[in-house]
Amino acid sequence: MERRKMIADLLRASAKSSALRGGVQLHGALTKLGFGSDTMLGNNLIDMYAKCGELDMAGEVFGGMRDRNVVSWTALMVGFLQHGDAAGCLRLLGEMRAASEAAPNEYTLSASLKACCVAGDTGTGVGIHGLCVRAGYEEHDVVASSLVLVYSKGGRIGDARRVFDRAGLGRGIATWNAMISGYAHAGHGKDALLVFREMRRRRRRQHEDHHQPDEFTFASLLKACSGLGATREGAQVHAAMAASGFSTASNAILAGALVDMYVKCGRLPVAMQVFERLERKNAIQWTTVVVGHAQEGQVKEALELFRRFWRSGSRADAHVLSSIVGVLADFALVEQGRQVHCYAVKSPAGTDVSAGNSIVDMYLKCGLPDEAQRMFREMPAPNVVSWTTMINGLGKHGLGREAVGLFEEMRAGGVEPDEVTYLALLSACSHAGLVDECRRYFSCIRRDRTVRPKAEHYACMVDLLGRAGELREARDLIRTMPMEPTVGVWQTLLSACRVHKDVAVGREAGDVLLAMDGDNPVNYVTLSNVFAETGAWRECHKVRDAMRRRGLKKQGGCSWVEVGKEVHFFYGGGDEETHPQAGDIRRVLRDVETRMREQLGYCAGDAQFALHDVDEESRAESLRAHSERLAVGLWLLRNGVDGGHGEPIRVYKNLRVCGDCHEFFKGLSAVVRRALVVRDANRFHRFEHGACSCKDYW
Repeated sequence: MERRKMIADLLRASAKSSALRGGVQLHGALTKLGFGSDTMLGNNLIDMYAKCGELDMAGEVFGGMRDRNVVSWTALMVGFLQHGDAAGCLRLLGEMRAASEAAPNEYTLSASLKACCVAGDTGTGVGIHGLCVRAGYEEHDVVASSLVLVYSKGGRIGDARRVFDRAGLGRGIATWNAMISGYAHAGHGKDALLVFREMRRRRRRQHEDHHQPDEFTFASLLKACSGLGATREGAQVHAAMAASGFSTASNAILAGALVDMYVKCGRLPVAMQVFERLERKNAIQWTTVVVGHAQEGQVKEALELFRRFWRSGSRADAHVLSSIVGVLADFALVEQGRQVHCYAVKSPAGTDVSAGNSIVDMYLKCGLPDEAQRMFREMPAPNVVSWTTMINGLGKHGLGREAVGLFEEMRAGGVEPDEVTYLALLSACSHAGLVDECRRYFSCIRRDRTVRPKAEHYACMVDLLGRAGELREARDLIRTMPMEPTVGVWQTLLSACRVHKDVAVGREAGDVLLAMDGDNPVNYVTLSNVFAETGAWRECHKVRDAMRRRGLKKQGGCSWVEVGKEVHFFYGGGDEETHPQAGDIRRVLRDVETRMREQLGYCAGDAQFALHDVDEESRAESLRAHSERLAVGLWLLRNGVDGGHGEPIRVYKNLRVCGDCHEFFKGLSAVVRRALVVRDANRFHRFEHGACSCKDYW
């Protein structure tokens, strides 16, 4: 018996340390010693082989056992589950119930329920729940916690709560954690915090150590605070972690959750304090701070963090690659994007379709549709997101017919479009002015029972009708929408009224917008521009005054340009003075304006876009301070005005390009004989030979 106990202890140690070689030797030894048919040692062998990744050997031992008990079945089921084979685990449960006299215990049922979570099979989980109730295990902590996970991950948070409540005094930390996690992942952050408060009260009343929060409790609480944007509660959780003795400097799970919470709550300085104290930084933590700074508009800081991440040698998975490429795409940082593309080619993560989709999107947002096409064609198995990304990007570049051709190619290849694909297609048709095609596809959506048109699809039709000058038809379409018109739909109509100078429909759309979305400065600015461009100055000032009384400010313009592999940012409102070459930039812009005036008759601040009651020279100086012009001015200063044909000038802006700058860029492309590509908030503009690809509608 001593030998038997010693072998059992050694097998458990081998399983714990995944020491396969030692475990195999023990297997041979126990067979020679005559313990080959011992059920307990057989169970230990199954557990050891499973934990060492040798499921086939575990299965052989299981198959050779004369007497199997509940532990035998459970050990093999847990082995399948640990190696991601949820179907194998559930299959074994079925075989056990059909062929074995051994009844499932709480651990068997818990493993089966966890397999349902992995497989996303809530229906089977409900059936196992019935088995738990009949066997009297529903209130056991390991079972209750697994049931809560099954229901919460299956979107049935109410059922999860009912299981949690029935567990009563039998709840251990696993069940509390499951409920807190379930609420946090379901977007019920307040309920997650309330459950935690209840847990702490229970612990204080009963002095129970098994209600002591662990790292999983705190990680779920931090996620709940992230979703709520609850800085104060997040800081309290942070303090509770410290009081419980958890160090974020060495705990990767808690460190990642804490950094993410502070980033999502807009507390970047605090997030960086936590981040910089980490002993080892992983790729997910780097990504969190890079993306966080980018989302807050702190582009320079985001780029510097990205460079540090690159130098750190951290390995990036597909999610990290997609997130990083997404930041570079949003800011059109093509050189950095190409570097990441090179990294992705050499990395196993780069073969993931999500990473490939992000790289395609990056090239499109950087104004390089040809490179995006090449990347797209090299993808071995593009999915519907890949096709949609490409269709949407072509549309943003005004390549509507190419987008339609790609859509038809997608359908011919057996890939079914979804609502987002149709939205990208309608947008592409609208940007290119393909009226008949847009009407035809919109009719297809309304007839297709698998696709439900949304307000965004109607907004594309409104945009198309607005482009064609059919403003009253566009208004009538909004009135007959089967759903409540959104702010975006009315904004689309109002923008069309600005282009076509339709004050009557513009006033109606503006009144609706100010009632629906009265705290958005964009609505006031667009409506005031409708009045200004038709000379209705009294109404223009009235709208601007209403905006000031609400304390609203127009979002500041920001443009950037890449010159000599360095990104330069400019901000509207005279911020050019902060650039070391500010005086030279203004001189280049004045020289170009002079040439445009002499050759094309250009006048800065044309009456169509003129500011009211401002003299011509002041108007010209004000326009030179627009961020997009400053960016172009720097490019011309560094590369020369008379470069002739060559690589286009590429400029990016966070807002819609203004009418004056649009006219300026058209003239500039003719005078310097070079294409100019500008990406604004709506689309790409390619200025060439004195014309724009948007046909002056944007």
